[in-house]
Amino acid sequence: MIRIDDAVITAQTLEGRLAGERQVELGPRAKLTPSAQDFLRAQGVEVVRREAGSQAPPTPRSAPAVPRAAGRKAFAGIFCPNVVLFDSENEINHAEMERYINWLIEVGIHGLYPNGSTGEFARLSREERQDVVRLVCEVNAGRVPVLAGASEANLRDVLKMAEYYASLGVDAIALMPPYYYEISTESLFEYFAEIAAESPLDILLYNIPQFTQELSIDLMERLLPYERIFGTKDSSRDLPRLLNTMHRLRQQRPDYVVMTGCEEIAFPSVLMGASGGTIATSGIVPEVIVELYEKAKSGDIERARQLQYRILDLINLMLLGVNFPEGFKTGVAARGFDVGPARTSSSAAEQEYLLKLEAQINCVLADMGYPVNGPRACPTTDLPPIVGR
Repeated sequence: MIRIDDAVITAQTLEGRLAGERQVELGPRAKLTPSAQDFLRAQGVEVVRREAGSQAPPTPRSAPAVPRAAGRKAFAGIFCPNVVLFDSENEINHAEMERYINWLIEVGIHGLYPNGSTGEFARLSREERQDVVRLVCEVNAGRVPVLAGASEANLRDVLKMAEYYASLGVDAIALMPPYYYEISTESLFEYFAEIAAESPLDILLYNIPQFTQELSIDLMERLLPYERIFGTKDSSRDLPRLLNTMHRLRQQRPDYVVMTGCEEIAFPSVLMGASGGTIATSGIVPEVIVELYEKAKSGDIERARQLQYRILDLINLMLLGVNFPEGFKTGVAARGFDVGPARTSSSAAEQEYLLKLEAQINCVLADMGYPVNGPRACPTTDLPPIVGR
């Protein structure tokens, strides 16, 4: 019988240490990952649990040796959490999605982020979520990094999805806390630690307290030893929290990636050191959002400030007063793409509002300098155009 005292035990751990043994003794706090449990059952290995208090070398809770992915791409700049376009039958419109993805890359987006909140992943089937990521990877063909949302209903499904995404060439996954059921802080730590020990892909933690429980800075700090976890996307809309995240976590991991998910604070976030952002409006005005990031990075404060203020009307129109993310899909339609029907129900009043919203979005886009086709009744402004397209 062999004794293993690791805090987290994976199938890889067992394969390397059992060497034909038919019994394994585990410490009272040892955690078997799902793949480890499957391995033990398949090999017919008997598990003996050592009781608490029995003699054994103390084993502190630490991260297993999970190597950093070779050749990890730089996660910096603007990643687009793209919407999903549907056809008249409410199926994914592959041809229009291909046109849309190519356009985003050609105009300068730094990375793609399928199955984010703006991609309404929760309204897609498992097969559709896989289809969206497969399509993005095929069209992208390695031109920019791909960050795929992998938040599933349970830990096993997260790992299965991560394995599938790895087979497609995805660069990393974004992972929020489990949604619907709130769990304890300790359980949340175990959840991320277990996935970090098993995932074939790097992990960007996703804090979005609007939709699930908050990822505290204390918890993220405890997860720093796990090399698979390389950064955080913060959509809390809280600039002080974002600054404290960078300040605390980078003291121990200087290369720790911190991205904002809120365009209203994109400029100050990048100015203060954020790695970039996953910005929903980058799916509508990618040229403006990319320029905002680049001007902030280069120190062109006046131009970055001008762009930051000019996108506020657009984000407020698309985010407020309508079911998410229908406002953003209306913006994508204004740029000339067929978004198709909604995946959620709406009242007659909401549908009427969307028609008015289309006109208002067109006004803002025209004011920015974009050529716009469609209804608009725009007030005259003295604002200069900010794009020449």
